[in-house]
Amino acid sequence: MTTETRRTTPFTARTTAAEILDGVDLTGRRMIVTGGASGIGAETVRALAGAGAEVTVATRNPASADELVAEFAGPGPGVVRAAALDLADLASVDAFVAAWEGPLHALVANAGIMAIPTHQLTPQGWELQLGTNYLGHFALVRGLHDNLRAAGSARVVIVSSGAHLWAAFDFEDPQFERQPYEPWTAYARSKTADVLLAVGIAQRWASDSIAATALNPGYINTNLQRHLDDETLRAHGVLDEAGNRIDLPYYKTPAQGAATSVLLAASPLVEGVTGRYFEDNQETEMVAGGREATGGVAAHAMDQAAADRLWAYAEQALTPR
Repeated sequence: MTTETRRTTPFTARTTAAEILDGVDLTGRRMIVTGGASGIGAETVRALAGAGAEVTVATRNPASADELVAEFAGPGPGVVRAAALDLADLASVDAFVAAWEGPLHALVANAGIMAIPTHQLTPQGWELQLGTNYLGHFALVRGLHDNLRAAGSARVVIVSSGAHLWAAFDFEDPQFERQPYEPWTAYARSKTADVLLAVGIAQRWASDSIAATALNPGYINTNLQRHLDDETLRAHGVLDEAGNRIDLPYYKTPAQGAATSVLLAASPLVEGVTGRYFEDNQETEMVAGGREATGGVAAHAMDQAAADRLWAYAEQALTPR
């Protein structure tokens, strides 16, 4: 973490993604949003395209983005396209990278899965949450490095979670081979890895004019909770006895939840900011972390030695055998 003063903005936790870009012209900018067909990803796409960007929705099922594509098909400043990408399958990541041509001004690593109830593996043998949330995005970002560099000034935005506070990355047993699998611990570790990815990019690619930041979007009712059973949702107070979702007072709308992603991807207010962590449209303070932490970024997620070690571990995983 840099010792520079934390970056602040005039926005609040209730600012919407579209409000972030009020008066900003993104015409000519090319951007990718993974998992951009629903939830905060879709609102991220809407805000960026609405400001004039050409946005590619990278999703496992491109047809799920048909509504967004159609929304921007008529006359207007922005364009939305969709392309197939399964982050859990590195062959799919490689195919997406091979098909991309030309510069890339921003990549929003938004897709993710949460609290998978059973221990599952990707085709490459990685624990599914870590493989999807982190390794797939690492492979995607690394594969598109030259395209990001070609943009002249590019940004990588990684959607993490406040859950990263709960657990440091476990280098001794990252795939739960020697310890019992626990869904939330696996999720927390994958989100710590996401922040460390931003730190790693900031260390390596600043000379290429590529900035990287990570963020916590806050609490939003989206498809991310699809793997949670009703008992768990009721325990968290977000499901009533009739099975209806409840938005608690501190929950955001998807448009508000997408705001910090959009800020970091496109706002001139954070031009050149790299290696930092934001929530509620502000850079946060560093904290000790742990289950009792309620905000900020954990020191274990900003540790440069851990970022270097994780980068090397991921590169080894991607090395053909």
